[in-house]
Amino acid sequence: MVKEAYRFALPPLALGAVCFLMAGRWHGAAWLGGALVVLGLFVFYFFRDPERSIPQDPGLAVAPADGHVIEIVEEALDSRMGHRVSIFLAIWDVHVQRAPVAGRIAGVEYRPGKFYGAFRAAASRENEQNIIRMDTPQGPVTVKQIAGAVARRVICWTREGATLDRGERLGLIRFGSRVDIWLPADAQVVIERGAKVKGGESILARWTSTP
Repeated sequence: MVKEAYRFALPPLALGAVCFLMAGRWHGAAWLGGALVVLGLFVFYFFRDPERSIPQDPGLAVAPADGHVIEIVEEALDSRMGHRVSIFLAIWDVHVQRAPVAGRIAGVEYRPGKFYGAFRAAASRENEQNIIRMDTPQGPVTVKQIAGAVARRVICWTREGATLDRGERLGLIRFGSRVDIWLPADAQVVIERGAKVKGGESILARWTSTP
């Protein structure tokens, strides 16, 4: 469970308990109390952070987030051609992001922006986001935590200079969002559009030769 869950879940649970205590004196208090308890429990569910079985084979890139693959395109980043894989996170998906590969964090950049629906292609370029650049033995890899129409907060837990293992936790996006990963051109993307993926566990791409 992510620690932030308690900050968001405990208030509705406490108010729900108060409503139940007032049920005999206020018509509708029990119904409201039940709704608040359900809300608090859903918040705990939303902030869950399950352990994952991280693939150990060399030369793999795993999904940085849970969700569905909505785009796989050839795209230039910093004048280098590569593959962009975009993952849409529904509100019921796990919202903790993980490192897709092992490497060193070369930079973390926050960009304010719009709040288009996370499934729109424009969200990748124009929405509020954290851009996490990694130096890896296979070349540069970039992960974008992208806010959506509902998600208004992207949280990064790593910093420039940190060294991460594949599958290590990177950050969190609240309440529905999108995560993009950019891979070098020599990576072979093996996932398909529409596939359901698990962060840190599902294989997105592989390199046929490793350094």
